[in-house]
Amino acid sequence: MKSLWTLLTQSLQLPKKQAVFTLNRIGMDTVVFYLFILIALSSIPAYIEQLQQNERLSIFFFTIFFFIFHYLVITIVIFVVLSILSCVATIIAKLAKRKLRYSILWKMTASTTTIPFILYTIVSFFRDLDALFLLLAIAFMFVILTKIIFIYPARRHSVTNR
Repeated sequence: MKSLWTLLTQSLQLPKKQAVFTLNRIGMDTVVFYLFILIALSSIPAYIEQLQQNERLSIFFFTIFFFIFHYLVITIVIFVVLSILSCVATIIAKLAKRKLRYSILWKMTASTTTIPFILYTIVSFFRDLDALFLLLAIAFMFVILTKIIFIYPARRHSVTNR
């Protein structure tokens, strides 16, 4: 529980150097669990809206239906987008000669989703959001991720004597 709280508080402070290095020490399993929680929280407005529109199904069956056809699909899409962004970040890190592995960049990319998810959850209670919000969220994540990459020092090339 403490590491989830640390993940939340440090994710809100990105791209600060201390937040980046604190998040780097958090395990991948915690990050994935944190993402499941964020996605579940951001699905609440859609769940409530669809529940109000659907009066024929019981709440139990509707919840199962919602989980299968909304939550799982959204989760898969988000994980694919995070993986693609992490691949792009890996390329940027290599071009910038930073010593960063894909797994570290994936954790950092996942951490950059905190603010967009919180904003989405709050705003979607009051108005419908379109693809523009998605594009802005991805752009925000990409900018933060690029700043994170440049926090790490460049690789040192060892000079070999011949």
